[in-house]
Amino acid sequence: MTDHDPREVFLAEANELLDRLETTLLDLGDRPGDSALIDTAFRALHTIKGSGAMFGFDRVAAFTHDFETAFDLVRRGEVPISADLVNVSLSAKDYIRTLIEDPDSTAPVIGEAILAELERLVSRASAQPQTAQELEPEAPSLNAAPEGWRIGIAFAPEVLRNGTNPLALLDELRDLGPCTVVPRLADLPDLAALDPESLALGWDVTLRGAATREAIEDVFLFVRDDMVLSLAPLDAPEPAPEPAPKPAVVAAPVPVPAPERSAPAPAVKPATPPAAKPEAECRGPARNSEPRGSSTMRVEAERLDELLDRVGELVIAQARLSQLAGLHADGGLHTIAEEIERLSAQLRDTTMSIRMVPIGALFSRFRRLVHDLSGDLGKPVTFVTDGEETELDKTVIERLADPLVHLIRNAIDHGIEDPAHRAASGKDATGRISLAAEHVGAQVLVTVRDDGAGLDVARIRAKAEERGLVAPGIPLTDQQVYQFLFAPGFSTAQQISALSGRGVGMDVVKKTIEALRGSIDITTEPGAGTAVVLRLPLTLAIIEGLLIRVGDGRYVLPLAAVEECVELPESGRSERGRDFLNIRGDLVPFLRLRSLFEATGEPDPYQKVIIVSVGEARFGLVADQILGNHQTVIKSLSKLHADVTTFSGATILGDGTAALIIDPAQLMAGGQIGAAPDGLRDYREVA
Repeated sequence: MTDHDPREVFLAEANELLDRLETTLLDLGDRPGDSALIDTAFRALHTIKGSGAMFGFDRVAAFTHDFETAFDLVRRGEVPISADLVNVSLSAKDYIRTLIEDPDSTAPVIGEAILAELERLVSRASAQPQTAQELEPEAPSLNAAPEGWRIGIAFAPEVLRNGTNPLALLDELRDLGPCTVVPRLADLPDLAALDPESLALGWDVTLRGAATREAIEDVFLFVRDDMVLSLAPLDAPEPAPEPAPKPAVVAAPVPVPAPERSAPAPAVKPATPPAAKPEAECRGPARNSEPRGSSTMRVEAERLDELLDRVGELVIAQARLSQLAGLHADGGLHTIAEEIERLSAQLRDTTMSIRMVPIGALFSRFRRLVHDLSGDLGKPVTFVTDGEETELDKTVIERLADPLVHLIRNAIDHGIEDPAHRAASGKDATGRISLAAEHVGAQVLVTVRDDGAGLDVARIRAKAEERGLVAPGIPLTDQQVYQFLFAPGFSTAQQISALSGRGVGMDVVKKTIEALRGSIDITTEPGAGTAVVLRLPLTLAIIEGLLIRVGDGRYVLPLAAVEECVELPESGRSERGRDFLNIRGDLVPFLRLRSLFEATGEPDPYQKVIIVSVGEARFGLVADQILGNHQTVIKSLSKLHADVTTFSGATILGDGTAALIIDPAQLMAGGQIGAAPDGLRDYREVA
């Protein structure tokens, strides 16, 4: 299969169209009277049907044709949108996706059942008797087929660049009946200013015959967002002639009055991108000063991963070059090393930005999850998102999907009360789930919040004591009690259901977030709800680090976690000294890395304390020496070190040796109770 296999292009575009169709159907559930949404759904179905037939997906084309036929009644206003119709349409969308991705895994009887239910809903809705409308005199139908039509066509100037062929569309009109086509020449520029890629023509068409309004509108189905289309029956009074308008772009396919033209007006850009616009484009330099939309190109994810690996190797080589340059007095070598360092840093930032993806692409998946769970559990729920423009590394987003699924399921199943209990508590019957993301320093905070009953600390503790996770009577803070929720097999559900009760889910959330070098915070208010905050790094590949020395070993701390560096005072240099520092009036605990890592050699007489922060907590790490900043290319540890949670990975230094990357969150968890972190002894034995 070549890189340009048309079937691969169809599969990618069909996936995007199905995602758009699902979003549109969910929006229709909230705004059933929105005609723009109905048109968007119909265009997506029409495109999938046509492309499927073109590339040999006959079952897809046949099923989508029947689906489109039923939905056309909705588009013409003969069948109203209902909750049942939205649910069946979503099932039909799922069946289309299955036919495209794995057609052998489904049977035709499933599609027949979906179409039968769709037909039943459409027939029932169209057969309902009219009430008030029957008492009114019947107005002439806009969809009737008169003797002919007067058609006004004005495209946006950019349609030629988008791949539209206006002459082919005029030929399709001729297929509907005898046509007289008159071009609008008033807006043609002088020959010297003519741009062959910018359309300045419009057309007035007289179409005779029995063509319907729908047949004419279907000709321009894929360019309706890039044009003004006016239709009037031939037997209607002809409007007074006006100066030809400058082509404008509107979202709705309705006639727009033409303003009087006193001076050339700038062309209006499309309000939304055309439905059939190709995603991969290649353009030359602009021939005029008009701004053009940015072009996009689809690239395989594996190529981006390979590019990042190469950039990582370049960063390591640059570090070695800088170290070698520091050993020589050659000014020219220093200049080249500094230039390579600057260029590699810019290339690193550019490569990382290419991998950054708006988290809204992930958030949109959960609308369907909330919709289905709300119906299954009988709990009406409103789903709200915020911060969709926040960007994260694509690898982080891919691995974040499963944890968010578990958190949202738990919020609806355990957090949100049923309508009766909410009413008894004075709450609105409809629950609320919010999903938000925001940048905080070098981290991204993803918050899942519900307005349910909140966590029951006593119940969680009782369950933990019952399972032997904690002895009765041991004092624990609320935050420590909440951590039991992430224990494998832990569940407070009274009975096992299809959604919960087996204690599988929250432990997966914790393991996944820790594997992403993130952390989890839980806050709750009885009767008001619970918020779970995931703190995640922006990227998993290359970070800015602080290189330190402890004994004979060198280690890297993520620079994003470092707040400041201070010198260890006399009172803290003794191993028996106090393990607290007074930092501008705040007592900050610190950990002695020499003791934790069992470092050899004499300690430096002027040890340094690096103040780091993990969430809301601050603590210090005592090192012998601070060596400076270091561009850190993160390498995973081997399977032999899988249990070493103290270190999140390793990196290669400029001299070719390895340095371990310290995970401050895991280090704090072990140091707070005065013991070595989990897995550290295993690391020393293996090393």
